[in-house]
Amino acid sequence: MAKSTLSFVCQNCGAAYNRWQGKCESCGEWNTLAEEDTSGSVPVSIRSKRKGRTFALESLAGKSPDAPRLSSGMSELDRVTGGGFVRGSVLLVGGDPGIGKSTLLTQATSLLARAGHRVVYISGEEAVAQVRLRAERLGLSDAPVQLAAETSVEDIVSTLSEGAVPRLIVIDSIQTMWTDTVESAPGTVTQVRASAQALIRFAKKTGAAIILVGHVTKDGQIAGPRVVEHMVDAVMSFEGEGSQQFRILRAVKNRFGPTDEIGVFEMTGLGLREVTNPSELFLSERDLGTPGTAVFAGIEGTRPVLVELQALVAPTSLGTPRRAVVGWDPSRLSMVLAVLEAHCGVKLSGHDVYLNVAGGLRIHEPAADLAAAAALVSSLVNAQLPTDAVYFGEISLSGVVRPVAQTPARLKEAAKLGFQRAVLPESARGDAGGDAGLSLNAVNSLTTLVAEIAARGSRRGESSAQPEKNATPARFRRGEG
Repeated sequence: MAKSTLSFVCQNCGAAYNRWQGKCESCGEWNTLAEEDTSGSVPVSIRSKRKGRTFALESLAGKSPDAPRLSSGMSELDRVTGGGFVRGSVLLVGGDPGIGKSTLLTQATSLLARAGHRVVYISGEEAVAQVRLRAERLGLSDAPVQLAAETSVEDIVSTLSEGAVPRLIVIDSIQTMWTDTVESAPGTVTQVRASAQALIRFAKKTGAAIILVGHVTKDGQIAGPRVVEHMVDAVMSFEGEGSQQFRILRAVKNRFGPTDEIGVFEMTGLGLREVTNPSELFLSERDLGTPGTAVFAGIEGTRPVLVELQALVAPTSLGTPRRAVVGWDPSRLSMVLAVLEAHCGVKLSGHDVYLNVAGGLRIHEPAADLAAAAALVSSLVNAQLPTDAVYFGEISLSGVVRPVAQTPARLKEAAKLGFQRAVLPESARGDAGGDAGLSLNAVNSLTTLVAEIAARGSRRGESSAQPEKNATPARFRRGEG
């Protein structure tokens, strides 16, 4: 019998140590090390001693058939997966508790089952009766989905191997699964890795598509070792604010389709409703005529999305002003504020700054720099921005507005929703084309945009007299704006 070897494994990143310590040196988390038996992932009695078999080698030349896909029946889900579920693929879906992961997968499995495919839903967190209650609430109780409440991977694989191979299998969740090949407790890094490996091996062998549901940490990252994300074919994140009805399904990794693609859903009393035109939905409750709001023409994956950026700049009595941002990168907000102060003379050191992306969408691309700067300056000088204009462009540290990708797609989406003007980088004017029909206001530097906004607005607490364009930067430098 092999000698038992104990080590301390970080439950956040999977790093192993010979002795216990309070802080994991790999990920920096505290109190995440747990004692596990790492003498071998497979007991000696189970290890195979047979000689390896030979297999045929192929050349690079030749044609391979396209991977057959299985449409889920939900266009937004198919958009994120790249057109449907590929046979033998394994997908990892993560999201905050209560965000709607189980609701989404229940709807997808019900649609596939109604289409005549064998679909199995394995729940390790809920009983079968609880899953049936959710299906009854969604009006899907008549769908022929096969249910089970089980956590043993060996029992699950043995059961699924009988009869016809399922087209789709949902494991909710991977943290509750355990296997006999390791002696660690369920939910530990070793168990999660071994259980995922066994399910992936079954998917590749039989051709069944498997969806693994993963828990997330307090930082929004999928819990467990990062190696699980490298083992699966696609990683999807289900995002959304609890106070908002919108839900975003985002592809973080996809071997069979584009990454950074999003699917937009709306949470209703009857489950998740697909949103085919998210731009119209995000702009449905715009604050027209209010200073501090700008419409950003963004790109999420291959889809153009228009969303409203809201800014509030208010004087502060604190020694350190507040900087709060929702839906955008705080580091980019700090950079935009620094550029405004260094190159445009906009003094914001005595003001609290709040920035919000309306609708619960999270923006990751730097093209939102110009829209954020316009909203901040508009709120500072109490200037109303044109309600029929969209903004996009990247701001460099020198104050130059740099071009961004897919300018024609952004302008086409803005024109479709009735916008008449677009503020974009000067160097992107040639890529805009004339098909959009928008009036283009190309700016080369952020100073030009700041002067234009200040010229149309009035100072807070004063009359509505328009300041001169050339006098605006000097007024900002005195800190009166």
